[in-house]
Amino acid sequence: MCEGVGPYRSGRSTGRVRPRRGARTCSLRLDIPDAVRNYALAEGCAVWLDELPTLVQSLAYDWSLTLGVTLHGGHAAFVAEATTSGGTGVVLKVGVPCNRRELKYEATMLRLADGNCCAELFLDDLDRDALLLERLGSAMYEVVADPAIRHDTLCDLATRLWRPVGDDIDMPTGADRAQAYGEALPRLWQLTGQPCSRATIDDAIECAQRRCRAHDDRLAVLVHGDVHDGNALVAANGTFKLIDPDGLRAEPACDLGTLLRANPDVGDDLRARADRLALRTGVDVTAIWEWGTIYRVIGGLHSRRVGFQPFGDQLLARADRLTNG
Repeated sequence: MCEGVGPYRSGRSTGRVRPRRGARTCSLRLDIPDAVRNYALAEGCAVWLDELPTLVQSLAYDWSLTLGVTLHGGHAAFVAEATTSGGTGVVLKVGVPCNRRELKYEATMLRLADGNCCAELFLDDLDRDALLLERLGSAMYEVVADPAIRHDTLCDLATRLWRPVGDDIDMPTGADRAQAYGEALPRLWQLTGQPCSRATIDDAIECAQRRCRAHDDRLAVLVHGDVHDGNALVAANGTFKLIDPDGLRAEPACDLGTLLRANPDVGDDLRARADRLALRTGVDVTAIWEWGTIYRVIGGLHSRRVGFQPFGDQLLARADRLTNG
C-alpha cells in the first residue's frame, strides 16, 4: 500500500554527482527523508537503505544524469531532482523494494496516460525500482488558496483520466484495493496503538466490504488512485499534472474518495463536499463517501506509522468525529 501523504518538496542538496565508470566505492551521500527511512525500516528494507547511494549513483551514470536536491513529502520512494546530459530537468524516483509491484503499476498507468494529466514517464528500470519522470513545479495546495477550487480542479483532472481499460492490462482492481485495505485496517490499528475508536475501524471495514462487492469489471475505468492537492503539481504550461499514480481498474468513486480524505484541517462539511463532487461528475455520492471513509482511516494509520504528523492524527480525529456523529 502506497498511500501518498504529501507533495515532494526540495530538501538538502545531495551535491552534483557525475558517477564514473569503474568506480569501486560510492562517495555519494544521500539526504534520505525520515519518512522514507522509517517506512523502509518498518518493511524490513534496511539493506536497501544501505545500498541506496550505490544504486542511485549507478542510475545516474547509466541515464547520464547530474543529481540535484532530494525531494521530500512521500514515503515509499527516494526522489530527487536531476538534469539530463541535454539539460532537461527531470525527477529520479527509486522505490522501496517491497513496493515493486506498485511501481510497475505506476509505470503502466503513466504509459497509458502518455503525459495527459499525469507527469510524463521518460525511462524506467523496474529491476532497480527506478523511474525517470518529467519535472514539475509547485504543489496545487501551495498556489491555489481556495479549497473548493482545488477540489473542482482535481475532480476535472481525474475525470479526464478515466477511460475504459481491459482486463488484459496488468493492474489491480478496485475490489483488490478495497479487500486489501479492509484486511489491513485492524492490523494497522493495533500496530499504531489504537489511535482511533474501534467504531471508526469497524465503519471503514464495512465500507471496504461494500466497495469490494460493488466492483464490476464491465464498468471499471482507469483511475489514478491517489488524487489530492499534494499530488497535483504545476506543469510548464501553467496547468496541473498528477504524480504518483497507483494505477487501478476501478469505479470512478475510487478516485473521488481521496478528495474527502485530504485537507482534514479545512473544516468544511464533508457531506456537502461529497455532494458537490457527485453533482460535478455524476458519480454515486454513497460510493464517494464510502471510499472517502476508507482512505481517511487507512491514510491516518499509515501516516502515524511512518511519522507523518500531524496529518495522521488530524485524519483520525476527523474520522472519529464523523463516526460518533
